[in-house]
This record gives sequence, structure tokens and C-alpha cells, in this order.
Amino acid sequence: ILEFDSSESFLAAEKERHFTVAFLDIYMKGLSGMDAAKELRKTDADCFLIFTTTSTDHALEGFQVRAFHYLVKPFSEGELAGLLTEMLAKLPRPEPILTVKVSGSDVRLRYRDIIFAEHFAHMINIRTTAGKTLATRQSFKAFTEPLKKDPRFFVCGRGTIVNLEHAADFQAAAFCMTDGSRVYVNQELLKPARQAFMEFLLQGGV
Repeated sequence: ILEFDSSESFLAAEKERHFTVAFLDIYMKGLSGMDAAKELRKTDADCFLIFTTTSTDHALEGFQVRAFHYLVKPFSEGELAGLLTEMLAKLPRPEPILTVKVSGSDVRLRYRDIIFAEHFAHMINIRTTAGKTLATRQSFKAFTEPLKKDPRFFVCGRGTIVNLEHAADFQAAAFCMTDGSRVYVNQELLKPARQAFMEFLLQGGV
């Protein structure tokens, strides 16, 4: 947690690092908290902005900079605790990372960068959003064990797993992936595959 005595010092620090949450007092000497928010939004669309103020007169301006909340002084610890709880629920979860060994080197893959993977000739071939296919030597069971804990992934058979996040459609016993690939599903898994895909779509993804 960092504290700044002016909007100017906050904005100078913001150029060096990203802040997840910023509590801004609207009425400050020099640049106001609202003006600081407008300046921040030029480079950071994601920071949670919370204004602490004695007045809600600037509510319209707060809407324009996508303020998350107003805390009107004096506010209680309970109000602050409730706000923090609400905010924490909205924070994006860190993207899981899968580390695989490719050509003797460790490669870190974000789950969302995996389109699908296939097991063939003792190798796992991983198709990625970068348009590359990475090959790693390990068992299919070991490779899929962490992925199966994430609702985005579905095992299509004995040697194939897809990331539903990159499935554009499901037709003729196959997932149609966003890179143009078709990933076929074993006959006995067709119903669970369709169900998993529909549930994923209805939930709006992850």
C-alpha cells in the first residue's frame, strides 16, 4: 500500500508501475482527484477508482471516468470493509500457468493460450494461440491432470484435450476451434462434450 500527498506524485508513480486500486480524494491541493482520475484513464482502463469525498456533486464526472464507488466522509469501517469485499470479488483471477519442457527448455504457457493438445507417439503436441505447435514428452495423464481442474478444458478421448474458450462451434462429432482446426470427440463422449460446451457458453466463459 502506497500513500501520496498529491495527485501529481501519484501520477508520477503510476508511470512506473500499475495500480490495481486507487483511493482518490476529490478535493486536493493542486490537481484534483477527479483530474488525476481523468489523466489516469488515458493509460489505464482497469484500475479500480474509489473517490473519498465530502460531496457527491461530482457523480457525473465519476461516471465518465468509470469510478467504482464513492465513499462519502465520514465513512465507517463497515462501509470500507463492505466495499473491499465487493471489489475483491470483481478482481480478475490470476491466469494459471502450465510449465512444459520443450527441446530441453522450460516453457511457461498460460492456460488461455492453449487451444488444444494431442498425445501422439509418446509426445504431447500443444496448439497455441500464437500459431505454434509445441511438443513435449510426457504422459497424457500427467499433462492433463492440472488442466482438468479448470472448467475451460474438456478431454475428448484418450489422447485429446480442448480449451472450450477457443471452441467456436460443435458440429459432426467435432469441436470447431478458432484456429480452423477440428478436434474430434470419442463416440461415448459426444453427449458430455455437447453439454460441457453449452454450459460453458451459457456461463459466458470463464
